Amino acid sequence: MNTSETFKELRFSVYGKQVHYQLSAEKLISQTLERGQGSLSDSGALCVDTGTFTGRSPKDKFTVIDDTTRDTIDWGDVNRPISQAHFHGLYSKMRAYLADREVWVRDAYACANPRYALSIRVVNETPWANLFCYNLFLRPEQQHMIADETDWLILQAPGFKANPEQDGTRSKNFTVVNFTSKIILIGGTAYTGEMKKGIFSVLNYILPEEKGVLSMHCSANEGIEGDVSLFFGLSGTGKTTLSADASRALIGDDEHGWSDEGIFNFEGGCYAKAIDLNPEKEPEIFGAIKPGALLENLVVNPSSGVIDFSDTTKTENTRLAYPIDFIHNAKKVSSGGMPKNIFFLTCDAFGILPPISKLDKGQAMYHFISGYTAKVAGTEMGVSAPQSTFSACFGRVFLPLHPLKYAELLGSKLDANPDINVWLVNTGWIGGAYGTGNRISLKYTRALIAAAMKGDLQHVRYENHPVFKFAVPQDCPGVPAEILNPRNLWEDVKEYDRKAIDLALLFEHHFSSYAELASTVIKDAAPSLV
Repeated sequence: MNTSETFKELRFSVYGKQVHYQLSAEKLISQTLERGQGSLSDSGALCVDTGTFTGRSPKDKFTVIDDTTRDTIDWGDVNRPISQAHFHGLYSKMRAYLADREVWVRDAYACANPRYALSIRVVNETPWANLFCYNLFLRPEQQHMIADETDWLILQAPGFKANPEQDGTRSKNFTVVNFTSKIILIGGTAYTGEMKKGIFSVLNYILPEEKGVLSMHCSANEGIEGDVSLFFGLSGTGKTTLSADASRALIGDDEHGWSDEGIFNFEGGCYAKAIDLNPEKEPEIFGAIKPGALLENLVVNPSSGVIDFSDTTKTENTRLAYPIDFIHNAKKVSSGGMPKNIFFLTCDAFGILPPISKLDKGQAMYHFISGYTAKVAGTEMGVSAPQSTFSACFGRVFLPLHPLKYAELLGSKLDANPDINVWLVNTGWIGGAYGTGNRISLKYTRALIAAAMKGDLQHVRYENHPVFKFAVPQDCPGVPAEILNPRNLWEDVKEYDRKAIDLALLFEHHFSSYAELASTVIKDAAPSLV
């Protein structure tokens, strides 16, 4: 087993002692219940526990280093190399492990645009993991196409544990991506998000590197006139809430590509956070909790099936996986034209950034590379004061290529489509930092975004921020003018000025690792420190 040709012959004949192929959601749910691996909620959704791992394990993800990847992958803390020999050993062991077991096999796709469709075969050790794949990936009938040959194989075996000393891993659990053999190995963890993000990482390599398509960690929706909006943002910024607008069609909630033809979803479903979920704030997502949906690691009353969405006993990362058509206003085909508006969402706990600002091309590229938000006390253990968080392109941990590759692609898209508006939206604090000021009302944030999408901010007066230099609108329908300039809300404006410089220094520190290779247009968009 030393050549890619040998793998090509073998990788799609990995079957177990008993194979369940392409089962319906109903059958997968009944098999999960029969095996005692889950239960039903009072609304009929399947509830399961993923065991030890209730989230991804980024330090245990590896990429095979070979002639394909040696000079293209951005090696480092995010992309850790593993040898071909160790991959071959793990692959052989996993095949032997699965050969003696009952397995569930599914053929699916990623990318709603057929021009870029990536066919996938997944082999799972449990029926509910196969249900996750049914919900999250595109189903063949949706694509109206038949692949002559499957592009990628995923082997997911939570019961298989690696031997770190022999297998070159850090621990017993692992995810290994091989771009030459086109195989993803996932072992020792039942967390289903590893499969979703494994394919996302693959597309983050293939599309920009080989197709000139910008891959994006964002949500997207479309207005009745066909205007597309993109929403980028890290956890806690409101990305899911703000993109789930009942008046607009949902294209997708997490992963998209931007080609010369427009926007397309990578997935066929949604993987929403379920912590504190309630029907008032997020009615569309709450309504997706029904037969066919998969709930992970939520606390469920065993006698009534009632879910306590606020209970974090198992994890704060409780999840809900469902097909996108469970959202009543989802587009039938998950694609759209060129975006008209792009929103970078940030929860600024320092109270510095305006509720909305308009970015030029250079600023858009700079803030894309920055991917800024802040954590506040109580959101994570050990966080007692606001902490800045930067994640390049709003998804650094999923980027196989250097982040500047994606930023330059964004710049080229904006050059080709000069009518696109890019906005930085602060969903965090105004009038002072966390503990002093107040978080901006969701009502006002919605009004600002609605005004931007309607074009109501095109002809208002703007002033440039003295430190960050972006353009700040001075008026907006339905929003008090006084909140648009955060400096005016601070009791001590000189203190605001000092804290604005402090935040700018944090941006500068993050950007320093990219500055040497960054273009002049990005460098010139950095905040002013004088």
